[in-house]
Amino acid sequence: MVQKGRILLRPFLFLLKNIICSSMKRHIVLGIILLLLSLLYACTSVPRFTLKNGKQEPSSEKTETIRYHNYAVLETVTGVASFYADEFHGRITSNGEVYDMYGLTAAHPTYPHGTIIRITNLTNNKSVIVRVNDRMPYRPDRIIDLSYGTAQELGMVESGIVKVKLEILEWGEK
Repeated sequence: MVQKGRILLRPFLFLLKNIICSSMKRHIVLGIILLLLSLLYACTSVPRFTLKNGKQEPSSEKTETIRYHNYAVLETVTGVASFYADEFHGRITSNGEVYDMYGLTAAHPTYPHGTIIRITNLTNNKSVIVRVNDRMPYRPDRIIDLSYGTAQELGMVESGIVKVKLEILEWGEK
């Protein structure tokens, strides 16, 4: 393996030796080397979205939902929910946030962003409180799209779609 690498490098080293004979050629070679190094650096992997200090802030979603447990229900709707996950993870949602597939969020075709909803899986009675942060395409057979984290909480990952009850606890900004 090492021998193969040396054989591949010999022509390159020979050309490099012969090219570096004049100062003008040296500048050209240095320019080419810098260009190649910058192209290699540009291909390195970096996170798409980071915080200024580089640390991950703890999610306040779980503690935030506690305050909504005693809210009066403003509207109730039943229908079928689905979930979306890794295809959209890290992308920007329609309200400008970065989509976190493990968060407790949802997409709805018409509810204002920031609307707080208690969602109950009608097959197992598990419920979770989520916030609308995205839009979903209108589908007559579905009323809401849930994040993967919400689907896990509701126990619907295996089935993919499930009949749910939506209880609006607080309307978002219009």
